Amino acid sequence: MAMLLPAIPGFYPDPSICRVGESFFIANSTFQYLPGVPVHESTDLRTWRLVANAFSRPEQLDLSGAPSNAGIYAPTIRHRDGRFFVVTSDLLSAREGHLIVHAEEAAGPWSVPVRASGAIGIDPDLFWDEDGTCYLTWKGVSDTGLSGILSSAIDPLTGERRGEVRQLWQGTGVLTDPEGPHLYRRDGFYYCLLAEGGTTRTHSVTIARAKSLDGPWEDCPSNPIFTHRGTASSVQNVGHADLVENADGTWAAVYLGVRPRGFVPKFHVNGRETFVADVRWVEGWPVFDDAREAAVFETDFVDGFNSAELDGRWISHGGAQWSATSPVEEGLSIRPVDRNEYLPALSVRARDEYWNVVAEVTGAGALQVHMDTDNWAEIALADGTASVTLSSVGLRHTLASVPVDATVSALHVSAQEWTPEMGFNSGPDQLVFSVGTADGPVEVARFDGRLLSTEVTAGFTGRVVGVRTLGGSCVLHRFSYEPIAPAGDGDAAENPFKA
Repeated sequence: MAMLLPAIPGFYPDPSICRVGESFFIANSTFQYLPGVPVHESTDLRTWRLVANAFSRPEQLDLSGAPSNAGIYAPTIRHRDGRFFVVTSDLLSAREGHLIVHAEEAAGPWSVPVRASGAIGIDPDLFWDEDGTCYLTWKGVSDTGLSGILSSAIDPLTGERRGEVRQLWQGTGVLTDPEGPHLYRRDGFYYCLLAEGGTTRTHSVTIARAKSLDGPWEDCPSNPIFTHRGTASSVQNVGHADLVENADGTWAAVYLGVRPRGFVPKFHVNGRETFVADVRWVEGWPVFDDAREAAVFETDFVDGFNSAELDGRWISHGGAQWSATSPVEEGLSIRPVDRNEYLPALSVRARDEYWNVVAEVTGAGALQVHMDTDNWAEIALADGTASVTLSSVGLRHTLASVPVDATVSALHVSAQEWTPEMGFNSGPDQLVFSVGTADGPVEVARFDGRLLSTEVTAGFTGRVVGVRTLGGSCVLHRFSYEPIAPAGDGDAAENPFKA
């Protein structure tokens, strides 16, 4: 099978898509990170640009107390009557109902959210029927005592329920965890699309249809209609799909997947990413074709912090950047994060398999690769010493410390390819931490990237790279991220016993 590439690489899980005219819009989960729910736009389903974050202001959502892997779950983006809508769930306040925001333009401004009360759970969906009725569908429970995949008519501008709660199709009954519902109307049928099998190697897409939302629901005879379980595909864990009709009447879908690397059982590090597939309708059922033209994306960037507002790519746990950073002459002031001294005040997603980051700082600061509050590694510079510390699955250890010249102010970290001389029992990459000197980077420590992979640390998020202060404040002058092209000879996934 040909190598598949994500349309939106890096930690961009749980994609939802809608089309307005010739433009497509994708929204993604962000869990504990704010700004939340990034919205990307494309006119060809191949080249995407970030246009906004639907939750971009402190008054929209408070995640300051969110633990790792809590926060914003599985949004749906839709457009109706000249207005964009995003519905999502905040796990911390789930009992208060789902959150609905709206905007006249995808670039915003997005409204303060309203609550769809009485609907408790995750993965909400919005669907407008032919008579204009809007339905909220979700996985969870309701205040009426029902549970599972549920739906009710609502007013999306107020969140007020406008009808009874009904149970929809509950999945195949064979796979675990039916979730991620999306409703569609086509050729006289209502279609209920689900994710089943859990968001790991058995993840799958399933579907059923009915003449009425009250059922009976007819399972697709080909369920699951899309999965990579048991295949040799370079992309695994595929699921959580959303369908969209193109302007020419053809169809497409977005879905999440991961790119595991290394030796058995393989490891993924950048989280769940967004992919696009073509869709054909055969005898009334959608058929996925993921062998489409490769996506085009540019991930490299440099930020000198010359603007009063931060670029939309910057995120932080609980929105810490809104209180712990501020522009100063020649850079950005970084202050401690109140809730956790080890949290970076400012981070970006790692988006490539191999990459290099350089942060130029003055004052005592650290450059950190972060999976969650318990699993991270960083190079810290203070008092003429550069030290590398690893925190993984409950163990914390200083790997190395070296004296450095007082003029050193550049911190480096890179995800590098596993090399053949290291043996075929490999991890997905090596993380290499260095300091910049007049003669170039000087390595301080490196370790096996498996220690900061989802298969080891668990969770729903991927690697982010960020900066924190070691106390008081430091100034971040320049931050650069660039992909590293793989050499192509370090793929230990190849069978070493093959003739």
